[in-house]
Amino acid sequence: MALLLGMLLLVVTACSDGGDKPESGGSSPPAPEAPGVAIAIAPGDGATGVATSGALRVTAEDGTLTDVTVTGPGGAEVPGELAADGASWEPDEHLANATEYTVTAVGENADGVGATETSAFTTVAADATFATEWNIRDGDTVGVGMILSLTFDTPIEETSAVRDAVRVTTEPEVDVRGHWFGDQRLDFRPEEYWPAGTEVTVRFRTRGVEGAPGVYGTLYEEVRFTVGRSQVSTVDAEDKTMRVVRDGETVKTFPVTTGAEATPTWNGRMVISEKHLETRMDGATVGFDGEYDIPDVPHAMRLSTSGTFIHGNYWAGASVFGERNVSHGCVGLRDTRGAGDSSTPAAWFYENSMIGDVVEVVHSDDDVIAPDNGLSGWNMAWDEWGAGQ
Repeated sequence: MALLLGMLLLVVTACSDGGDKPESGGSSPPAPEAPGVAIAIAPGDGATGVATSGALRVTAEDGTLTDVTVTGPGGAEVPGELAADGASWEPDEHLANATEYTVTAVGENADGVGATETSAFTTVAADATFATEWNIRDGDTVGVGMILSLTFDTPIEETSAVRDAVRVTTEPEVDVRGHWFGDQRLDFRPEEYWPAGTEVTVRFRTRGVEGAPGVYGTLYEEVRFTVGRSQVSTVDAEDKTMRVVRDGETVKTFPVTTGAEATPTWNGRMVISEKHLETRMDGATVGFDGEYDIPDVPHAMRLSTSGTFIHGNYWAGASVFGERNVSHGCVGLRDTRGAGDSSTPAAWFYENSMIGDVVEVVHSDDDVIAPDNGLSGWNMAWDEWGAGQ
């Protein structure tokens, strides 16, 4: 009996020691910590000869990026875009050649614990560079037919890359596209004439763009211009008249003289690209050697690269205008020598025209002007403009 009672006490004691309640002062094991955010910067610190496009990228794992700053000489920041999920950052323009950049990337994990990584690298040097010229000055007010035209001093092979590096934005919003004429000229225009009053910003970002193997752009500049009132003038070579329409209303109709039968005026839409109160016109410069050389042509405005102008004419009798076509392809308006008579049709048209205004010629016995002859791109259909480039 004593032996049995001892065994029962042993069992009860053993059960009590193994109860569910912890002993006084006990604690649960700690929860695992969230992993720290891992930030990676490419290219690596100290890298040289880095490509100006496609090489720079910052990524985060086990967390998100909260800020990425890339600076070049003088502290100039490189603009870029952080992915919506915070997992990556990339620049949105090319880097400059032979330039050292510093990257500072900041991120945090799910618990808000932050981390910072830095890196410095140097971009590839250019074997050669290409220069860019354009035809609109910052602050200009232009007509509704103005076309932004860029020319390059060396042939461009990577036409899409260079075109995309010229960024045109407008207020109000207008779809503007670029078109290459050959490999050294790039023009930009909307589908129809610009809406009057449009504010246009052009961001030239060809710096660091490889236009041909080893040949990079250097331009990093912004130009802003405004589209003024609408003025489109229609020259009817058959009727020998010009009708000036401003903001949808006919404001003037003038008698004119256009190209003679042997030297007709181009048909089509042309744009005023230069204005000269007086200028010399020498036939030898446009294939009419010895036929004319007039040192003081008044109120002259260029319509084509090949030599078409609309200008004052003081050497033809007043009876010519509206009656006969006698020019070598230009459009002539009655004028006086010296450009000093403000009452003449030529003087009025000169004073009331601006760079970018449209002059369209119809019913002439000639072809339509080529779209790359002057700023004549309006003569190309929109579905052809920029196609395949």
